Amino acid sequence: MAGQRVVRTSRIVSMLWVVGRSGLPIAGAVCTKSVTEGFHAAGARIRRETGKTGEEASVSVHLIKLCVGIDSVTHLQERQAWRLAQQKKNGQKPELFHRTRQMPRRRDDVLDGGSLYWVIKGVVLVRQRIIDLREVRGDDGIRRCDIVLDKILVPTRPRPRRAFQGWRYLHVEDAPKDLGSLSGDMDQLSPEMRSELLELGLI
Repeated sequence: MAGQRVVRTSRIVSMLWVVGRSGLPIAGAVCTKSVTEGFHAAGARIRRETGKTGEEASVSVHLIKLCVGIDSVTHLQERQAWRLAQQKKNGQKPELFHRTRQMPRRRDDVLDGGSLYWVIKGVVLVRQRIIDLREVRGDDGIRRCDIVLDKILVPTRPRPRRAFQGWRYLHVEDAPKDLGSLSGDMDQLSPEMRSELLELGLI
């Protein structure tokens, strides 16, 4: 989704989400009432052009899930590389996906720049862009959802997360920031954090 979208207004100031170069919303800024009204008008124009109104207007959202059976980011990378190699060996299309029971109702929002954030050993450490949400039906006749993932693992700033079942929505404003260049960010990390990242296989 392009442009800017007002997500909350309080009296004469508002918080805005601004779509950055990556196509994902980034932290917004405070603006005056007149500017806010201008963005309201822009949002109305976008809704007219897309045919969507109110809650139907798309807003990016992520998913978050426990990475069960994985001990580190390196372990996840190795497991996914092995899966791709096996698919290629068996003459299948090499692609990464995670099968889950429920199809997200906010499918369009997730596919509008959303990622799957992996919780490894109680800490959010990495994300993968979600390419598709595909409905499949197993041999038991039960419908399930394949979360199709980009092959690139993007490290994020570590954030503790308690255990939960299945997947959960993760709003853009609640998602940890990308770690970016590991070498560039290392100087900003405390020795304790650096040690934990080494132990978890992130660096």
